[in-house]
Amino acid sequence: MNNKIYFTPGPSELYPTVRQHMITALDEKVGVISHRSKQFQEIYKTASDNLKTLLNLPSNYEILFLASATEIWERIIENCVEKKSFHCVNGSFSKRFYEFAGELGREAYKEEAAFGKGFYPASITVPADAEIICLTHNETSSGVSMPVEDINTFRDKNKDALIFVDAVSSLPYPNFDWTKIDSAFFSVQKCFGLPAGLGVWILNDKVIAKSKALLAKGKSIGTYHSIPSLLEKALVNQTPETPNAMNIFLLGKVTQDMLAIGADGIRKQTEAKAALVNAYIESSTVFSFGVEDARLRSMTTIVANTTMLPSDVNKLLEPFDMAVGAGYGPKKDTQIRIANFPAHSLEHMQKLVKTLQEKIG
Repeated sequence: MNNKIYFTPGPSELYPTVRQHMITALDEKVGVISHRSKQFQEIYKTASDNLKTLLNLPSNYEILFLASATEIWERIIENCVEKKSFHCVNGSFSKRFYEFAGELGREAYKEEAAFGKGFYPASITVPADAEIICLTHNETSSGVSMPVEDINTFRDKNKDALIFVDAVSSLPYPNFDWTKIDSAFFSVQKCFGLPAGLGVWILNDKVIAKSKALLAKGKSIGTYHSIPSLLEKALVNQTPETPNAMNIFLLGKVTQDMLAIGADGIRKQTEAKAALVNAYIESSTVFSFGVEDARLRSMTTIVANTTMLPSDVNKLLEPFDMAVGAGYGPKKDTQIRIANFPAHSLEHMQKLVKTLQEKIG
């Protein structure tokens, strides 16, 4: 039996109740039911309703289930950009989202910061003809977070463009002001502690209207996963195609567990665990902060520079049944990434920090 605790930033440690919920799903044969059945509609509705409650979504927001957050990047460009988009790029994933726009034949503007750096929106001018603004709340590759108040500044300065927020490795931690953003999205294999294979897209009536307007103009907005197609089925708690019913079921169960803690409780737990890890990094002789500006350090993906190869760090952790993530891309040998998700308990973090202190310093 594998008892290792995975502090990798996705896929990551499974939420502690997932094992029992998977047994329930197998007992109820969730993996073989029809996606047009009443049973599946109840599964969909439970997951959707729980998310709306957990994230405190206003009534004009809908939740759609897709294959991954990567797919959602593509659907955003197809459905909401006729000509031009704007992207803040400061890591591997925000860069890839920007590249998608060009690959789909749109003109993409970008404001770029170096890996490990962030943005100061008060000094950023978004071109007036940009139809959407694409922001990354938590850049998983570098550990840079965009504070919620900075996201709000983009809205205050840009009243007309639709604002999309990549919260792949941060929700449900951030307390978004939903009046300031039009859409956010995430994957379940990170903060929600589930197996990979499900992307969740949160979008409001303005996003829906934009896709319908492009369709009315004769523009191609995709096929079975266009917003109108997805929405038509979502309104009756279904999907256009046979979905990952198991993960939707598990998401409904895990969000119910999270509701017992509450979003504020999750935030407090996350911050307490991050403080523990950050205090260790500050005192370490081997590790240093990968993000210099403390205000921009992620609470959920903590990145540290390392003078020891990440593979050697994990060799020292192996006897203690723990693993951290290596750095991403060009930083794969010079940084480690420590996931701080709801599935990671305070006891997990204390064990990790204690072991790193004793074995590495």
